[in-house]
Amino acid sequence: MSATINAANFLMLSVFGIAAVGYLLGRITIKGISLGTAGVFVIALIYGAFSGTHFNSKFVIEEINYASQALKIIENLGLVFFVTSVGFIAGPNFFKNMKHNFKSYVLLGVVIILSGGITAVLCLLVGRAIEAGQPGYDPNQLTAMISGLLAGSLTSTPAFSATKEAVAAQYQDAVTVGYGIAYLFGVIGVVLFVQLIPKLVKADMSLERSKLAAVDVGQGGRKPAKGKLIHIDPFGIGAFALAAIVGIIVGNIHIPLTSKGLSGTTFALTATGGTLLVSLIVAHFGRIGRISLMPDKKTLEVFRELGLMLFLIGAGVAGGASFVKYFKPIYFVYGVVMTIFPMVVGYLFAKYVLKLSLLNNLGSITGGMTSTPALGTLINVAGTDDVASAYAATYPIALIAVVLISQGLILIL
Repeated sequence: MSATINAANFLMLSVFGIAAVGYLLGRITIKGISLGTAGVFVIALIYGAFSGTHFNSKFVIEEINYASQALKIIENLGLVFFVTSVGFIAGPNFFKNMKHNFKSYVLLGVVIILSGGITAVLCLLVGRAIEAGQPGYDPNQLTAMISGLLAGSLTSTPAFSATKEAVAAQYQDAVTVGYGIAYLFGVIGVVLFVQLIPKLVKADMSLERSKLAAVDVGQGGRKPAKGKLIHIDPFGIGAFALAAIVGIIVGNIHIPLTSKGLSGTTFALTATGGTLLVSLIVAHFGRIGRISLMPDKKTLEVFRELGLMLFLIGAGVAGGASFVKYFKPIYFVYGVVMTIFPMVVGYLFAKYVLKLSLLNNLGSITGGMTSTPALGTLINVAGTDDVASAYAATYPIALIAVVLISQGLILIL
């Protein structure tokens, strides 16, 4: 009696195994700080590094391609689950919050990304000074690498894609490698930051939650429906799916940024931005007539955590091999600096200039850093979903800014 495992079954075993070990790692707490769901990402990276390039030692070429494509689907599906859930959770209070803090969110998003761009330029100048004169030195390759590091440090897939389009074909691998190297600390750094700051300032979470909730006091709420609402299904999965479908379509609309039209540089919200925008709008209205468009709260909580887990597994396994193969200590240092400096500048700017409350501040930083894993951690730290509104408000501004700045580095330098 024998058992054979094909590529599909092996991949499923891998996903569940990574999830199980990752959550165990995430539970380890040192002085009140833990990785939480980001523990899944760490295990996925390690697994990807040891398993080779997409299970190369296990399967033939056709099955390797299957595994690679399946991991990308897992990553994208997880991202849609997570972001759509965040939009539904934040939607009822999002526009009211934006009305009172719109300028603050725009300014903070720009400040964070601009700080990251300035840091990238400084790292590029240092890199040129160190590497100039060395055998094989190519300033254009270093610029591509730094641009990839910036996208990875801000965990921005749209910026990564836009940067690859902006560089010559021979430098696209450098962008990919930079993104992979910086992505690790880009995820973990923000996750740790939103846990450390409340402890460093000795925040009273009960008081901070009340400050966050006070934004909505006296602003009124959605008008109740007359009569009983009609639900598509008991859990709201149908409504969730409809919002995701429309969001993916909206996210794939490309807006030309150059005179060449769609053949040149374009901007798109991507599935992430599209599903976030649509779910925010749907949740704001909540219904069409007597038909409810709001999924059950428990459904949203499950999809949010499931989505985050799948996203981290897909991204982590795929990036593990590249991380080990192309890793250089100096590049990792650049990525760490590009992650930490924008967060610190953003936090201080929000606290002392914009006068935002702590949870509004940290929620905005997770959006400004375009960090979905950090938002999941912050929700657990804060003990309230209300922080998602600040993330959702700052995220679109940061998304656009990081794409423009990443491409600007290539075009200008």
